[in-house]
Amino acid sequence: MGSEKITENTTTTSPAKDAPALVKKIGRTTYIVRVHFSKTSKETMSDKIKRMLKNEIQQM
Repeated sequence: MGSEKITENTTTTSPAKDAPALVKKIGRTTYIVRVHFSKTSKETMSDKIKRMLKNEIQQM
């Protein structure tokens, strides 16, 4: 991880003001991760995690 550079996201869309953010500082770099969920999704978070685990097991 010596010479990698992470640049600021300069897209024109901005996240919702109430969107939760996780902030992690590693060395001199601060990472901000915003979480968002689809309002039209029919799948619960639990369903999604189960689906992802099943897919992961099938790849083994």
